[in-house]
Amino acid sequence: MNTPLDVDRLLADRDTGIIVCCGSGGVGKTTTSAALALRAAEQGRRVVVLTIDPARRLAQALGIEELDNTPRPVTGVVSPDSGGSLDAMMLDMKSTFDEVVTSQASPEKAQQILQNPFYIALSTSFAGTQEYMAMERLGQLHRQATRDGSYDLIVVDTPPSRSALDFLDAPERLASFLDGRFIRLLLAPARGPARLMTAGVGLVTGTLTKVIGAQVLADMQTFVAAFDTLFGGFRARAQQTFELLQADGTAFLVVAAPEPDALREAAYFVDRLVEDDMPLAGLVVNRATTSAGDLDAEDALSAAHRLEREDGSGLTAGLLRLHAERARALERESRLREGFAAAHPSVPTTVVAALATDVHDLKGLRSVGRLLADPASTQTEAG
Repeated sequence: MNTPLDVDRLLADRDTGIIVCCGSGGVGKTTTSAALALRAAEQGRRVVVLTIDPARRLAQALGIEELDNTPRPVTGVVSPDSGGSLDAMMLDMKSTFDEVVTSQASPEKAQQILQNPFYIALSTSFAGTQEYMAMERLGQLHRQATRDGSYDLIVVDTPPSRSALDFLDAPERLASFLDGRFIRLLLAPARGPARLMTAGVGLVTGTLTKVIGAQVLADMQTFVAAFDTLFGGFRARAQQTFELLQADGTAFLVVAAPEPDALREAAYFVDRLVEDDMPLAGLVVNRATTSAGDLDAEDALSAAHRLEREDGSGLTAGLLRLHAERARALERESRLREGFAAAHPSVPTTVVAALATDVHDLKGLRSVGRLLADPASTQTEAG
């Protein structure tokens, strides 16, 4: 089996300034991120947690009426003499994109870009924009923390993606799109006299006009011409983000459920992190089945059959069948974890038991935090 992941040691390490929780969708990344942030704050760190989840469950759990693109203090969770603090925020993709534009362009140019229909579509629905803007917001928080010391730990809940690999690829993909051949083609008419426009460019734009319409093409060309001065900046920022993720002060935690697809995604992500020389702290196997006791599944089913034949005790037989299902789930999950460990023996791992109820308040987040740090508390927490 893998080496146990020491979560409290990770949180206490002052050299670690960024923890990125990543993995496929629906595995509990948001709850894990919030629980880590809360535990670190209660242990004296000045923490901000950036969530991508638009659901209001996290805001309610933290006792905040609403989360937005500005860090909001979570009050009453840290004693004043501990030195710790906790802020929380939720990514607003378009607001972050707008901030990038206004900070990099002149007021007149920025207004021209922000009002362009093609920009509005790009900033709200283009594949990869959410992932890119999550990393852009991380960069902003990191620069702020470096400048004024407001935070010494940033915890990032990464966007839910079809594939975990989308998160690492998105910044480069968006930058490449904005600097790609198609965009350069659209710029050709605006960059020089009409006589320099080749027949090939004219043929392409003519075809595009027929396919998408003259107004849409005009909007795209207007946007590209206005945005041209920012292209290099986007590529540079993508590179800076990648370097920040590779830095020694960053730690990646891959979160997975004890299910084949989730662990398969986790394995892909671990391999990619290693390939890109990114600092992998470990794996969190979330919502695991707890011990079913000494009675195995086959014995439980045999006992249930016997009871039903002998005296028709439906309640006891039903409980035995439930026990058998739990024992089989535990065996299946154990095999999956052992398979992952065999393929990735150097990845520290912690297993977090499934709670009896959903996490909806600070008490639930603290329970998850204790389970992350001390899996041996499984029995008392999972109930």
